[in-house]
Amino acid sequence: MNCSLRPVGHAHRGRLEQLTRDTGRFREEEVGTAVELLDENLAGDEDYRFVGAFDGDQLLGYACWGPTPGTESTWDLYWIVVDRAHQGSGIGTQLLGAVEQRLAMHDARLVVVETSSRDDYQPTRKFYEARGYTSAARVPGYYAPGDDLVIYTKDLTPGDVARAAP
Repeated sequence: MNCSLRPVGHAHRGRLEQLTRDTGRFREEEVGTAVELLDENLAGDEDYRFVGAFDGDQLLGYACWGPTPGTESTWDLYWIVVDRAHQGSGIGTQLLGAVEQRLAMHDARLVVVETSSRDDYQPTRKFYEARGYTSAARVPGYYAPGDDLVIYTKDLTPGDVARAAP
């Protein structure tokens, strides 16, 4: 599916919350965090940036990323969320490509993604691995007992980003 990619605005706040909750993977606290980051972005905080995937006016997915404090050209990818009915249709790949293209415009050197080791996150981990991300670290029991933090990275120095774009 080829969606239009554009900023997520005030009018999409409720839909962003619904999409995040409807994945069934995030705790309520995490859903609240996603909405809070959007609110901060809409208030002018450039530490959190959003792009949405739209079919007409309908938000089908979004990505959120921002610069990593205290680093030189490292960025964190905080969220990629896609409507459950549209997962596997290429929207996540479009969003990731858009983020990587925007990072290239900021001379990004490294992108860092944190995710869970839970079995229901296996498709997420495979998604990143298939797009050139490398598992760089694992923190046992980080999220909860038996739920490790898995950290992926991707070198975005010139040449790599051009190959990663959809």
